[in-house]
This record gives sequence, C-alpha cells and structure tokens, in this order.
Amino acid sequence: MEQAGTQGDGLKDVRDRIDAIDLELLSLISERARCAQQVAQIKTAADGQRVQFYRPEREVAVLRRIKAANAGPLDGEEVARLFREIMSACLALERPLNVAYLGPAGTFTQAAAIKHFGHSVQTFALATISEIFREVEAGSCDFGVVPVENSTEGVVSHTLDTFMTSPLRITGEVSLRIHHHLLSVVDQLCMIRTVYSHQQSLAQCRGWLDRHLPNAERVAMGSNAEAARTAATEEDAAAVAGWQAAEIYGLKVLAERIEDEPGNTTRFLVIGPQDAPPSGEDKTSLLLSCRNQAGGLHALLTPLAAHGISMTRIESRPSRRGIWDYVFFIDIMGHRDDPKVALALESLKQSSLLFKVLGSYPVAVL
Repeated sequence: MEQAGTQGDGLKDVRDRIDAIDLELLSLISERARCAQQVAQIKTAADGQRVQFYRPEREVAVLRRIKAANAGPLDGEEVARLFREIMSACLALERPLNVAYLGPAGTFTQAAAIKHFGHSVQTFALATISEIFREVEAGSCDFGVVPVENSTEGVVSHTLDTFMTSPLRITGEVSLRIHHHLLSVVDQLCMIRTVYSHQQSLAQCRGWLDRHLPNAERVAMGSNAEAARTAATEEDAAAVAGWQAAEIYGLKVLAERIEDEPGNTTRFLVIGPQDAPPSGEDKTSLLLSCRNQAGGLHALLTPLAAHGISMTRIESRPSRRGIWDYVFFIDIMGHRDDPKVALALESLKQSSLLFKVLGSYPVAVL
C-alpha cells in the first residue's frame, strides 16, 4: 500500500508539472501571436497594399534553426512540424493565405500543401494543374501546389509543360512520402470487382494488386480522391488512396501501405508570383533549349561545370516548336543571386536558344 501511494504521489507531481508547462507554453504561444500581429501592423504601415506577409526564406530559416537546436527527445522532424503549425496559425492572424491544390479534397497534393503551409491556410481544390496556374496568375489564390515528379513513376509532364508559358515562379518545394491504402465500403477483399485510382497510383501498386486482386478491373481516375469518392458509392469497388481520403469519404481501410516501393516519394512545387530571397540553402530551376546538333547539350551545360554549380536534376520535354526539338528542365543548387550562380546563369543565357529562370527557392526542410 505504501509503495502504491508513493507511486501515485510521484505520478501526480509529474502531471502537475505538465499542467504548469502547458500554461507556460500557452502564454509563450500567445506572446508570439501578438508579435505576429505587430509585424503585420508595421508591414502594412510601411508598404500599404503591397505588403508580403508570407516570407518563405524567413520561415525555412526558423525551421532550420529549431531543428539544429533540438535536443530531443522528440526528433527534429516532429519538432519542425509543431513549429510549422504555430507559424501557420500566427501568419493567419496577419492575413490567411489562399492556396490552390489539385483536388478534390483528400489528394496527396492537398496533404503536400498542408505540410508546407500548415493547417491554418485556406485551401482550394481545383480540377486540373492548368486551373491552379490560372488562379494564381489571376491573383485569386496566393500560391498553388502542383506535383512535379515521383520517385518510381517519374515526371509529371503536364506541370513541366505549363511552365513553358506561365509567368509564375517556383517559390518552394515539398517532398511527401506516399503511402497507398486500399479503401472500400466493404470489409472483405473477395467482394472487390473494381479498383479506382490515379493511373500513377495504380502503377505504384501494380505488384500488390496483381497478387491480391488479379481479377479486379483497374480504372484510372483524375485523382485518388476522386477514386475514393466514387468507391464510396459502390458496394463492390475499392480505391487506392491515402488516409485523408478514407476519413473524408467514410471508407474502411482494407489494406495498408500497398505500394510496391517502400520509399515511394512525390515531389511537389509551390508556385507564386515571385521567387524567394536567398535562405542560405536554395535551389534554382531553369528552362533551357539548345541547337539540335552533336554536342549541343554538352555545350549548353558547360557553364555549370565551369563555375562549380551542382546540377541535381534534368528532364527533357518536346518544345512543340518542331519535330525532335526539345527543352530541358534543370535544377541546380544555389540561389540566382549567389555570385557563382549569377555568373553561370549569364553564361547559360548567352549560349541558350531559350533561357528562363523558373525560380529560386529554399530546399525543403520537412
């Protein structure tokens, strides 16, 4: 009895300490929110209607500093996510951001938007990538989030093609680990006759579907969320989608993480009217073309090697200007304002038939 009483006293002491810490945290978060309101007042007084409340280089600097200072026991990624939500809520006090994403609700693109901006932004589901670009170009939305490449299925060509004619810039990037689940209103695999999902998701789960649902028809949809919404209306169907879609459309999870590659990751780009100032660790994305001749691409890329610039990605797309004529989408490390990068870009501009800086932006923290 005495031991039980001692244990109870110790537990009460720890819980009392937790309650005190919670109140202290609340006080500090409220103080931070008041500071954010003061920032908004100062910015508005100085810049009037042209004020930029969201500063990606400032936010990423905060997250990097927090991760570096974290001593545990929570890991750095978890701590950064907590601070992202605090910053999102504080920014909403200044002015809520409107962010467009590839809908409907429950897509991985929405999850990427929330991961990047936090839950306090206002998200708007649009049907196509082109619509996202148009809404941001028109100013109806502050930013847009679009998929650009998957680690197993490759590039999202429509996103790259739209950059050819759009004036928008890349302001950020998001990497999202993709986990696919089989969702349905029924609770037995043997009842499934049709599987709905985006064509890339069906491809990413091909092996699992071949083994477990070899006779089910696979129907490609515009998005995983649309697939989930459709499966919710049929008693012999399932959808391949994420947890968020299951919650939104009231579906049961028949099987978890059915993707064939456990490291399956999709990269998303954040688009806006202008790119971000330097953050200390940045990427720059370019759109280039060269003459269709032997050694043309090698000559085009020579300035990068000459100035010690690391290229992290290159994709080719038809230019639509002629048969076998291509443009190249290139990612390099560094900001366009960095001296070495600026010199390399000037050389590229001189040697390229087409030269366009799509944006400089912070390397993803989360």
